[in-house]
This record gives sequence, structure tokens and C-alpha cells, in this order.
Amino acid sequence: MDKENIAVFAALAEPSRMRMVSLLRSGPLGVGEIAERLQIRQPQASKHLKVLQQAGIVEVEADANRRHYRLRAEPFQELEIWLTGYRELWNERFDRLDDYLKNMPD
Repeated sequence: MDKENIAVFAALAEPSRMRMVSLLRSGPLGVGEIAERLQIRQPQASKHLKVLQQAGIVEVEADANRRHYRLRAEPFQELEIWLTGYRELWNERFDRLDDYLKNMPD
């Protein structure tokens, strides 16, 4: 696992940030909207969004005096690639377990 994936996992490990990512799945939001929906103070939301931005999970677009945050696809695509190897491994193990259980004497 490379440093970028570790940073993504570390950023997503915090429940408030994970909830922010879930909110942003439906589209860009301003920090005030995020804070309101999560029922947290705006400075807290800004702090979490900064961590998500530093990890490359979100990007920010300035519009006059407002900042809109949106998810970036790349970190999630990289995680999907990384997880695919583990998914294949576990599918093989479950298939072997299934075969073993089918062949067990009654």
C-alpha cells in the first residue's frame, strides 16, 4: 500500500469525515451546508474538510466568498484497485470453504 492510500484510509477513519464524504456523494456542498447537515460547528467542518483535502479526497472550488467541496474520483478508484486483490483472495478462500463443507461427511 502506498502513502496516498494510507493517507486516504487515515482521513476516512474519523466518523465525521466519513459522514462528510457520504454527504458529498450527491454533489458539491459549501462548508456551511455540510456543518448544518452534520449538526457541527463550521470551524469543525472546515478542519475536517482540510484533512480530506490534504488526503486528496476532496477538491475545493472558490465562488466569490464561498468554498464548495466536491469528491475526487481518483482516490476511490485507487482504493478499489487495491481492494480487488483482497476481494479475490477472500472469494477463493470462501469457495474452498464451501467445497470443504459440501464434502464433509454427514
